[in-house]
Amino acid sequence: MPFPIEDKLVIAVSSSALFDLSESDKVFREQGPAAYKQFQEDQLNTVLSTGVAFPFIRRFLAFNQYFPNESPVEVVLLSRNSTATGRRVFRSIAHYGLDITRAAFTGGASPFPYIPAFNASLFLSGNEEDVRSAVSAGSPAGLLLPGAVTDQQDDKELRIAFDFDGVLADDEAETVFKQEGLERFHEYEALHAEKEHNPGLLADLFRKLSKLQELEDRLRAKNPDYQRLLRTAIITARNAPAHERVITTLKSWGVEANETFFLGGMDKRRILNVLKPHIFFDDQLDHLQAKDLAMVHVPFGVANNDKKSSSELLQK
Repeated sequence: MPFPIEDKLVIAVSSSALFDLSESDKVFREQGPAAYKQFQEDQLNTVLSTGVAFPFIRRFLAFNQYFPNESPVEVVLLSRNSTATGRRVFRSIAHYGLDITRAAFTGGASPFPYIPAFNASLFLSGNEEDVRSAVSAGSPAGLLLPGAVTDQQDDKELRIAFDFDGVLADDEAETVFKQEGLERFHEYEALHAEKEHNPGLLADLFRKLSKLQELEDRLRAKNPDYQRLLRTAIITARNAPAHERVITTLKSWGVEANETFFLGGMDKRRILNVLKPHIFFDDQLDHLQAKDLAMVHVPFGVANNDKKSSSELLQK
């Protein structure tokens, strides 16, 4: 019997994020739904290649192996596939030994309305329309950008990195920066240094990741040889004195990152090259140019007022 989903940290993932569906998508685009369905039936026992999010999801699910009594995490598949075409996805899931048992197959409709029903703290998809619709509805979603990510099998650690403004916090401060400039931004943040930010779309995800780290703390206290699985980082363009409000906010939430970087506008890639996170969330596409990392665009707030699609902006 599955554990109650209300007690878990749940990540919802689309089949296009978990697996490489480029060949299948080409059939759908060029030949239509009927040909797509027949293609998936013909290829039913052909295992799908892993997608950009696979290394992240594999490591995330490993928490249940180390904490079987709590079974603290779950991954749910939210897919536009029908149940018939989704069979190949589930067979591929079984092939790779992923413990994913819950799913919603919506037969071509966007699955984003079911994010709250599954108690998901994140919906990860390669479909921009679905992600933008979810964000517009106030749900925690991110667009997984195309890339070629290598899964290092001997690397057991799960590294998750976040931008701060527009991702963990709302876009209050970012709005000041966009509308009034850097000097006014620093003045504003210094004035509000002791006031916590309102939570952003992924604040709940970050809080629940901290709960996982508390489980690891307790296990480490009993077993000093235990090697921690989770490592979190915040990588923000802020610098002093605007760092104070970040610290105030995290303290008020009762959480902290393992590592925090205040870069003062420095290229984030310089940190990402060293940290090598398995996933990185940012609301600004110009910080998401790495093709060898799982980069996720959170299209939220003032940084995303440009009506162009993510694909258009990335092609600039």
